[in-house]
Amino acid sequence: MSEQRSATRIPVDTDKPRRFVFALLDQFSLLCFATAIESLRIANRMANRPLYEWRIVGEGGDIVYCSAGTGFKLDDDLEELSRDDTVFVCTGMDVQDATTKKVIGWLRREARKGLKVGGLCTGAYTLAKAGLLDGKKATIHWENQDSFAEEFEEVNLTKSVFVVDGNRMTTAGGTSSIDLMLKLIADDHGEDLANLVADQLIYSSIRTDQDTQRLSVPTRIGVRHPKLSQVIQMMESNIEEPMSPSILARDVGMSTRQLERLFRRYLNRSPKRYYMELRLQKARNLLMQTDMSVINVALACGFASPSHFSKCYRAHYDTTPYRERGSHAARLSI
Repeated sequence: MSEQRSATRIPVDTDKPRRFVFALLDQFSLLCFATAIESLRIANRMANRPLYEWRIVGEGGDIVYCSAGTGFKLDDDLEELSRDDTVFVCTGMDVQDATTKKVIGWLRREARKGLKVGGLCTGAYTLAKAGLLDGKKATIHWENQDSFAEEFEEVNLTKSVFVVDGNRMTTAGGTSSIDLMLKLIADDHGEDLANLVADQLIYSSIRTDQDTQRLSVPTRIGVRHPKLSQVIQMMESNIEEPMSPSILARDVGMSTRQLERLFRRYLNRSPKRYYMELRLQKARNLLMQTDMSVINVALACGFASPSHFSKCYRAHYDTTPYRERGSHAARLSI
């Protein structure tokens, strides 16, 4: 659909444009930022008037680089804002290092004014670190869910595409910025305008805060077997205290031998092996994204013995947990 269809634009009366302030942190996700700001730009164009305006700020006020390596010239440093502003913290990989004391102090100061604050992609981490999500519902990219849950127990973490809880907003990354922006546009100026923006973006499957961010188990594993999906969901929900194959089999109404055959047929591995891989994947996420001790990581992933954890980790990843963390830290320092 072309943006030349001026006849479909919706004139909207408003006193003044709503201002968004995007705070870009080092290595932010370009996709999350670009889709958010494009949604606002298109809303202005379709309404034929400036409904929204925006500024780009960041620590130092000079240039910040996204995870793709492109530099963006900032409009200003972390400036003082109006209570009518809406702030979005845009982050990406290695959000822990990008969340500096200056960023946290700025967010706390501005949040005390009562303005709306949101986090795009892994931005929920920065908001939580500043204490702005205590007692709130929030979401974050699925790859960061494990580490976030371990560090911020006071936050009600969900797997939703986006979450709006009072004056706090969080998204799960990827294209979820579009879904949140469409909701804000609809709340401000009606569903018709939001739908026009979606059409311009060729975005046909608008999601709500009731949609989850990850694909269903059958879609992810490429197998549509209800009992197999049920068992895998049980495994994913019981990482810290793993369930035995016999209990898993019993809970879905089959024998242990039948469960073994099911996993061999569809996933070419035993239930025990598959379960171990899930636990080790969570362990790797925690090693990379938190400062939890290796012992605590082992316990969080169902390993009673650190030595057994190290042995299993080495067998799967060809390195030890200690070396994995060390090499990750070395890469970040380059």
